[in-house]
Amino acid sequence: MPKQIITTGLAPAPVGAYNQATLANGVLYVSGQIALDPQSGDLLTSDIETETRRVLDNLKAIVEAGGSSMENVLKCEVFVSDMENFGRINAVYATYFDEATAPARALVQVANLPKYVNVEISCIALVD
Repeated sequence: MPKQIITTGLAPAPVGAYNQATLANGVLYVSGQIALDPQSGDLLTSDIETETRRVLDNLKAIVEAGGSSMENVLKCEVFVSDMENFGRINAVYATYFDEATAPARALVQVANLPKYVNVEISCIALVD
């Protein structure tokens, strides 16, 4: 099965040489998402909860465009600019996944993120 490119207008368009997601052999690979509003192009960074929610809404839109669901997410990679925000980010993150079936996850603090945002999340999901 060849690689399929996944795109949706419900998430921000890529700003470089990458796609929102690729699908191959029943596995969806979603590029890192930041808190860009797909309609206005504005960054939503007024507080970490709003920012995290926008990131996860973008991620969810791409996962669903790829024929999957948040329940089928296998792993998330979360990049944060400040580990002090972990609890607040995690509280929002937990509303997108059922604790009993939540995906594997890595969460790391990094020096900088695109557009100097505070959180970026990518994921891998299973497509039935």
